[in-house]
Amino acid sequence: MRDVYIVSAVRTPVGRKNGALSGLHPVAVASLPLQEVVRRVDLDPAAVEDVVMGCVTPIGEQGANIGRLAVLNAGWPVSVPSVTLNRMCGSSQQAIHFAAQAIAAGDMDIAVGAGVECMSRVTMGSDYPEQFYAGIPYDLIPQGISAELICDKWNLSREDLDRYSYESHQKAAAATAAGYFKAEIMPVTVAHNGSQVTLDYDEGFRSNVDLAKMGQLRPAFRADGRITAASSSQISDGAAAVLLASAEGLKRHNLTPRARIVARVVVGSDPLIMLDGPIPATRKILARAGLTIEDMDTIEINEAFASVVLAWLKEIQPDPARVNPTGGAIAIGHPLGATGAKLMATMLHRLERTGGRYGLQTMCIGHGMATATIIERV
Repeated sequence: MRDVYIVSAVRTPVGRKNGALSGLHPVAVASLPLQEVVRRVDLDPAAVEDVVMGCVTPIGEQGANIGRLAVLNAGWPVSVPSVTLNRMCGSSQQAIHFAAQAIAAGDMDIAVGAGVECMSRVTMGSDYPEQFYAGIPYDLIPQGISAELICDKWNLSREDLDRYSYESHQKAAAATAAGYFKAEIMPVTVAHNGSQVTLDYDEGFRSNVDLAKMGQLRPAFRADGRITAASSSQISDGAAAVLLASAEGLKRHNLTPRARIVARVVVGSDPLIMLDGPIPATRKILARAGLTIEDMDTIEINEAFASVVLAWLKEIQPDPARVNPTGGAIAIGHPLGATGAKLMATMLHRLERTGGRYGLQTMCIGHGMATATIIERV
């Protein structure tokens, strides 16, 4: 199998629900990082042999293979194909995996893994059936209840969850103030509230978050629960894209590699507790790569809920300072189908900024699954 390299990775700012990006059609949002990811390396988009686009709610404005529509809207040649996939919250991380696998297998030399979700316009779960098929031998429960079950299993307190969520906002605010996200974000100019606005930062985080007020919020999913809106990921809008190449593709198009994809895994887990998949996914990918958690210089685990990260921390025992050091989805937002590619862009740029070697990304997924990727800065 051939090595696969990351050449470019870019994302839009993450927009808040009904925020600055909400006036843009999802096809337009998805087009933006596609245009930018090739522009940054001066690559003719005709060289791209496939675009794999993640989208969690591929219906309505996000339906009809939004990946292909985004390619056409971006002004790319009609010769560039695209497919849209849904592995729920892991969709664009899986898109990167599929694009990388095609390159590793020798089917192509240049491909893009991308993702989009405009949750302000296409409601999460709107593609669900009115009732799940009764023959499935498992209870399919809301993710918020699964997040509560994780609290029960790992003995996580309300104070634990609120403290973690508070720190996510603090880290995101500090990273934004330091300009850490500027290299990965492409500014987007939009019409919003009657004027032209250029959004070049994530809208979701709060620099003045109040831990005491967080403690007064009511449980969101269970009357006696511990998960609140503050310890859950935000409803968001956004898109991201990652340009991948083989060694042959790098040479042919005079591209510079920035990281190598070391390993990729996807696992299934208990569909009831649902969100603990990053634990076995992390163990599996470290074993496959022949590395340890101590080898990871930076780690991104998606903050679907604070309990997901806290349970993973208890089981995996990493250096906490290396985990989500610039905040996560609780503070910044979780534009479902875009988040995997967004986190990859963040992780790549952080490795370059800090001089780290290895990065680990892992995400919990609905119905009990998880994805994980290890990259090496080159």
